[in-house]
Amino acid sequence: MINFKLKFNVAVTFVTAIFFVYACGQESNPTKIIMNVENNSNSIKLHATNHEIDTATFGAGCFWCVEAVFQRLKGVISLKSGYSGGSVKNPSYKEVCNGTTGHAEVCQIVFDKSVISYDELLEVFWKTHDPTTLNSQGNDFGTQYRSAIFYHNNEQKQLAENYKDQLNKEKVFQSPIVTEIVAYSVFYEAEDYHQNYFNQNGEQGYCRFVIQPKLEKFEKVFKEKLKK
Repeated sequence: MINFKLKFNVAVTFVTAIFFVYACGQESNPTKIIMNVENNSNSIKLHATNHEIDTATFGAGCFWCVEAVFQRLKGVISLKSGYSGGSVKNPSYKEVCNGTTGHAEVCQIVFDKSVISYDELLEVFWKTHDPTTLNSQGNDFGTQYRSAIFYHNNEQKQLAENYKDQLNKEKVFQSPIVTEIVAYSVFYEAEDYHQNYFNQNGEQGYCRFVIQPKLEKFEKVFKEKLKK
């Protein structure tokens, strides 16, 4: 068993990122069309290329941050920001922000398991947000910002639960982890203006003072796993 406390000695670097007065969603465009995507696929074997494609769904605060981190990893094929875990069909961003839908802001990640494993994605997940704060990340407050893993199969469930248990056992974080680990059911793609947000809005305040510092720290720690 790896020494999780040693492996996570830089976790505090990420979870104490400076948030200033900026919060996710300060700038939005409600005129965009809402898209609904229901993706219940498990891993698909691509025999022609010998690559195994799988899907991961994570909530770790504002999906702008989560997207910016995971889209830089080698092995991540595609990524969409959206909503999951609630009871309202086809929710709008405004509805999710009002806290009336039960949905969390999430990113759905399609990845090549021959390049990056689900366990490695979990490592990035745990290290790039604070999994001990309930329904909040920095200045972002609400159930939509909760820490959540939506597993797509039993293997993902077991890996996520074992990882969480080991982190708590070794007291890697000062407080217990509150990340919920629940079965994936449906994913609703967020409005177009939320997609690829950081890359298209790098000068926006939240991007400059929240996402950029997080990315700089992330890239130093995970430099061997980054796309060139």
